[in-house]
Amino acid sequence: MNRSLLPVAAASAVIGCGASLALVSGLHLGGGRTTTIVEQAPLSGATDASSSSKGLTARDIYKRDAPGVAFIRADIVQKAQGTSPFDLGIPQEQRGQATGSGFVIDKKGTILTNAHVVNGAQKITVQFQNKQSTTAKVLGTDESTDLAVLKVDPAGQQLHPLALGSSRGVQVGDPAIAIGNPFGLERTLTTGVISAVQRTIRVPNNFQIDDVLQTDAPINPGNSGGPLIDGSGRVIGINSQIETGGSGSGGNLGIGFAVPIDTAKQIIPQLEKSGRVDRGFLGVSTLTIDKSLKGLNLPVAHGALVQSVTPGSPAQKAGIHAGNIAASRNGAPIQLGGDVITKIAGSDVRSDQDVVNAVAGRKAGDKVKVTLMRGAHHAEVTVTLGERPATGTP
Repeated sequence: MNRSLLPVAAASAVIGCGASLALVSGLHLGGGRTTTIVEQAPLSGATDASSSSKGLTARDIYKRDAPGVAFIRADIVQKAQGTSPFDLGIPQEQRGQATGSGFVIDKKGTILTNAHVVNGAQKITVQFQNKQSTTAKVLGTDESTDLAVLKVDPAGQQLHPLALGSSRGVQVGDPAIAIGNPFGLERTLTTGVISAVQRTIRVPNNFQIDDVLQTDAPINPGNSGGPLIDGSGRVIGINSQIETGGSGSGGNLGIGFAVPIDTAKQIIPQLEKSGRVDRGFLGVSTLTIDKSLKGLNLPVAHGALVQSVTPGSPAQKAGIHAGNIAASRNGAPIQLGGDVITKIAGSDVRSDQDVVNAVAGRKAGDKVKVTLMRGAHHAEVTVTLGERPATGTP
């Protein structure tokens, strides 16, 4: 059984690629889908534009990096409402064990994995290549990026930290190697290429992760939290989700998604220090205004149209108004009211992502000036950002 299901559009589904094994008392941690494991031929002559290392084969990279890949087992306890008439509606405790992957990032025993691998875990066991198991504790989790930081006692452990690269310079066609534990098969190697960059995936708390790497290196349940590695042996992403299709087929379709390592680098220090990531919250959803809406006769060529405002949010308290885009009788787009955000904290807004980034880079309590176009007039409001909720929109 899969560790967790992350549904998207009706025609397809993206699932978390953790695995669940040895279930007790009927605990169901995801949909029952079976995927055939595929191991592609070794990659020779792999290079990376951002590194001087050249000529590494998949075998070379596996020998160097596999010892740093961890096999994670999480003992899960969940409450479920009794279904028998004899249960009297009393919640029943159900237990199971979820498995996934992770990798060592320093000699202090710090391990990076997916949040969905360890969510709800009462005990976490980590096993390295030497077959020795040790207990790990959770330093912090961030469901908005599906990342978690674990810690094991380094005493007596032969830790092999993986080198962290950068996802910023990754290009389509670059080699990609995944090492993980699909279906509990320890330290399985699969190879492929980067199929696309700057993808966006949605996580269970309804937030999205941007700049995601797409790969055709086969990724299956159990690979969650494992490293996606470039041709020079450096980690460029954390394998997190797979596309499964919508025709009832649960097999690997050659479409996997990895959280960019640059995103992880930004939040690891916060997770180590406080166990969570403090993000600001504005409370709007926006639509990018660009040349595709040139028939709208908007007073600006670039910006983000406010489409909705969360009730009670900082945006609503500051007086930001929502609008919409509709079609006129002749089919041309028209704006139905609403503010257009053109600047935040003095920085130009050219897309809806600029709004997300500006807010995510600040903390609750920060004050930011938001410049708006309200019809034909300029307006400026000062917003005191709130604390980002567990679910919702930026």
